[in-house]
Amino acid sequence: MIDEINLNILKILQEKARIPNVDVARQVGLAPSAILERIRKLEKLKIIDGYEVRLNPKFFAKGLVAFITAKIDEAADEIEIGKKLAYRPHVQEVHYVAGEDAFLVKLRGADTEEIGRLIRETIRSIDGVQLTKTSIVMSTYKETAQFPIDEGEKES
Repeated sequence: MIDEINLNILKILQEKARIPNVDVARQVGLAPSAILERIRKLEKLKIIDGYEVRLNPKFFAKGLVAFITAKIDEAADEIEIGKKLAYRPHVQEVHYVAGEDAFLVKLRGADTEEIGRLIRETIRSIDGVQLTKTSIVMSTYKETAQFPIDEGEKES
């Protein structure tokens, strides 16, 4: 299903999701209708998982980024806690990680006061969360959801 043409389409869309099908077609050498059909198949197969607009967080007073590690009780249900964390609207990312801490959570806020409030209200308020540690981001040099896709890296 993932041939060289589909890989090229995915690379193009990952770079610029709103590119017109005509432009994609021109770049890969197919008709726009063929591109549309391939994109629909990739969406149906969940290879394309969705589209989203990246907003400038500073415009919305959400320029401060914090990563929080949240240690949970040994008896706590990590799946349930992970779902509760993911459901919180201010939480951007939730990762269950190996090691002493159980979760790595990404939050955005206007300032350290808001981050502190969000930690109390969105993380520490969950039953089973034992301890949190916060790292405030001082500068960001790269932030993306894109990743390199090559012929040799695809999942069969």
